[in-house]
Amino acid sequence: MYNKSQLKEIIEKAISGLRYETEAEKLTEPVKYVLSIGGKRVRPLLTLMTCNLFSDKIDEAIMPATGIEVFHNFTLVHDDIMDNAPVRRGLPTVFKKWDLNQAVLSGDVMAFIANDCFLQAPANSISSVLRIYNKAAIEVCMGQQQDMDFETATAITQDAYLRMIELKTAVLIASAARIGAVIGGAMDQDSDLIYEFGRSLGLAFQLQDDLLDVYGDYKVFGKIQGGDILANKKTYLYVIASEKANKVQLNKLRKLFTTKEIDPDKKVREVMGLYDELNIKDPAESLIRKYFDKAFECLDNTAVHAGRKDELTAMASSLIGRGN
Repeated sequence: MYNKSQLKEIIEKAISGLRYETEAEKLTEPVKYVLSIGGKRVRPLLTLMTCNLFSDKIDEAIMPATGIEVFHNFTLVHDDIMDNAPVRRGLPTVFKKWDLNQAVLSGDVMAFIANDCFLQAPANSISSVLRIYNKAAIEVCMGQQQDMDFETATAITQDAYLRMIELKTAVLIASAARIGAVIGGAMDQDSDLIYEFGRSLGLAFQLQDDLLDVYGDYKVFGKIQGGDILANKKTYLYVIASEKANKVQLNKLRKLFTTKEIDPDKKVREVMGLYDELNIKDPAESLIRKYFDKAFECLDNTAVHAGRKDELTAMASSLIGRGN
């Protein structure tokens, strides 16, 4: 069995070892840049860990895991354009460092680099791996479209919001986990359980991110408090607040999320005041626990010796800031 540190080292080596066409270096410079600035590498780690759950041989999962990370970063390059985000992981985003056209084109080529990585899956599983990946890629785009639609929506239900983050965030995490399981030789039932493990973990992860935006400690999590509020992003906290608010509170909330002429600190302070009045934190934390528990119920039910699950359990627990 491999530990998390060993697997991350393998992933970094695979990413740095990617070969690019030198005929158009300007095309690939942004690709190298965005892949070099790191991140948690959650998705490729899950691929290798779930493969290792069922097999001691992970070599055949390395390139598909790399493909998952390339595709994930491709979505970030394009998301940053759509969100007009100037910074990603503390550094300039691709379209800010180069320009819009370069970011679009270099982002596009990343999708094909990812495809090439998936084509290096073992022959007996390549068809399944590609189907899982293509389905996830389409669903991620669907989630992004729904997220864009929410920007102008007056009312968003909890079910609609949860479906959006399932598509935009959770399905890629779930698919990364399933791809590793498939390459590792998991039976269909275990593959399904691993997918649901990843899906539930992804939902818990995104909801935790929503919560940390308002209630997280910047020194611990590195997030500017109220960043989503300042960007007028209608997160799960906003959705719950809209459902629980009386007419006066709802009008105030909607005004705060549409008015541009307001001091940023005052805006965050007043929205947080409404969230506190409506006790938004408790139901959000409760739902995070629900999805977290569901994830580990699925992992527990896989037909694998408990000891082989330790690294995956520890990694998933750290992902949303909980101990075992």
